[in-house]
Amino acid sequence: MQTDAAPPWTTSVDVLAFDIFGTVVDWHGSIAREMQQLYPQVDGDAFALAWRAGYRPAMARVMSGELGWTLIDDLHRMVLDAILPRFGLEHLDAPARRHLNRVWHRLDPWPEAVAALQRLKQRFILTTLSNGNLGLLTRMAKRAGLPWDCVLSAEVFRAYKPDPATYLGVAKVFELPPARVMLVAAHHDDLAGARACGLRTAYVERPLEFGARQPKDVAPQPGNDLHCRDLAALADRLGC
Repeated sequence: MQTDAAPPWTTSVDVLAFDIFGTVVDWHGSIAREMQQLYPQVDGDAFALAWRAGYRPAMARVMSGELGWTLIDDLHRMVLDAILPRFGLEHLDAPARRHLNRVWHRLDPWPEAVAALQRLKQRFILTTLSNGNLGLLTRMAKRAGLPWDCVLSAEVFRAYKPDPATYLGVAKVFELPPARVMLVAAHHDDLAGARACGLRTAYVERPLEFGARQPKDVAPQPGNDLHCRDLAALADRLGC
């Protein structure tokens, strides 16, 4: 149900590009739950946070040129192998490690996400814009029922966000000026990168992205076109 009139500029937006990890899917809760099932002796909350903490440093090694272009699946595996001894899991064999690494393909969407995306899909083209690789994003969408019209990834542009090649790449794919694309994300640095390239931006609050023990500050920051509680609220604001 629409609660506010849609801003007039929304009629000029054709594509909504979504960040995925944390914005559309609950990576922390999903990993913590799977760890509880597979390895109940391990603190799933701490494990999820440690794994995610290695993400940016691993990407930085690629962006600096220390490593060649590397898929997020492979970076996740590098981080996983590094943290397993910390949690007493260094004994895991290769098949067990591969299965655990694929948890990133099995992340659950936030409760309102699928229904909200289906509403938004009636009016806009929906695409991912994630650092996740194509195989990961496709398997995640298949499992979770995420109704994308298109799956775009850092893999397509061979650049990780916030490299301008990613944001401008979406506009190029759809042959649109950047202002006709809106990035939807729960991360201010991602949104700032998109704004610098001329995209519209919508911030989505995800206060529990890092779990209940580590709530996130979701206070509004200047510059975004929209600030929404969740994806259902975004659909409301966009008149869907």
